[in-house]
Amino acid sequence: MREPLPFIPRGLSRVEAARYVGVSPGTFDKLVDDGTMPKPKHIRARRVWDRVEVDTAFTRMGEGADDGDEPNDFDRVLS
Repeated sequence: MREPLPFIPRGLSRVEAARYVGVSPGTFDKLVDDGTMPKPKHIRARRVWDRVEVDTAFTRMGEGADDGDEPNDFDRVLS
């Protein structure tokens, strides 16, 4: 395992990008497939997600769109 960096890198691996937005890698894959999250950049044999693009996509999530999620118990308590 790599030693932690003192900063968040601009390029994130799939697992890092998923962790960055707080979802599992499988869920992140689905978000990329449906266009909610950006596609990766290809750097030689690696797929790398641009942290700035991931931030922008995350900010846009849920803005003015129905994501189809049913309210959960936590949502009901807050309303």
